[in-house]
Amino acid sequence: MSEPPAVSVARASFASRTAVTATLIGAFGGLVWADASGLGGAAPAMWLLPLVVAVAARGAAEFVGLSRAAGIPVRGRLVQGLAVGVAVSAALGSQAVVATTPAAPRAAHLGWTAVAMMAAVVALLVAEVLRYARGTRALDGLAGGVLIVSWLGLPLAFMVALRLVCVENIGPEQRGPGHLGILPLVSLVAVVKAGDIAAYVVGSLVGRHKMAPTLSPGKTWEGAAASLVASTAVAWLVIDRVGITLPVRPWGGWPVFGLAVGAAGMLGDLAESLAKRELNAKDSGRMLGGLGGVLDLVDSLVIAAPVAWLLWVMGR
Repeated sequence: MSEPPAVSVARASFASRTAVTATLIGAFGGLVWADASGLGGAAPAMWLLPLVVAVAARGAAEFVGLSRAAGIPVRGRLVQGLAVGVAVSAALGSQAVVATTPAAPRAAHLGWTAVAMMAAVVALLVAEVLRYARGTRALDGLAGGVLIVSWLGLPLAFMVALRLVCVENIGPEQRGPGHLGILPLVSLVAVVKAGDIAAYVVGSLVGRHKMAPTLSPGKTWEGAAASLVASTAVAWLVIDRVGITLPVRPWGGWPVFGLAVGAAGMLGDLAESLAKRELNAKDSGRMLGGLGGVLDLVDSLVIAAPVAWLLWVMGR
């Protein structure tokens, strides 16, 4: 007896998600190892910056496509380039990347990101002024462009800064290859994605009470609870066990980090659901099979990244 079509579709979706997730974990793990070990003599973050560029460019392209389909005249190439520029700007003032940069407070080099974001706004404004014509919905295009650049570029900049925050503040003698400066970035990704997986599995199996039925019918309170438990458990594992020798801990330790970053990850997921609802789209793309597009992959990191960064720079 053959199984119902709905069951077959669910099985295929789960298999696709599992295969893509395993591939992404392997690829990201390889880049993390290369970056943490300084493979080829590379400076911190140099192995990960190409990934940041790819995610910013592809994610912006997906967002532009969704916006245009909804009738918002966003300038695609310009928005893509500006999103990439803002994302990588966090490395410009880092002592780990620019050796001549003087010592500064942990948050100082994100000043370059503020400059890059302001430059992006000006560039988008200039583009609309130069090509203005009545009836082109110039303000809609400008607002859409600023939203996309800030939605993608700023969180990715915080991730770059998170990769470098501990490298800068432990001392120059520990700034070389093999330093555990990549652990803060790993803690963000591991905590958020553990929460994602737990929410999906538990919500699919036993979820009954809808968390946001109009915005995202698939999300349940049971899944949300499982997400926070998983995020906190992984925060303990990464920060308190794997990072046991690291002389810096995020503010509040692993319990605060797990709960705050895990909750921020869920909020980021809901934020993307809001964007897709408003733009009449189910997924941002099909590049990653059952996982959707790049935006669907990084949605939960959008708000979690600045939260994780803030907890680490406030740490002792």
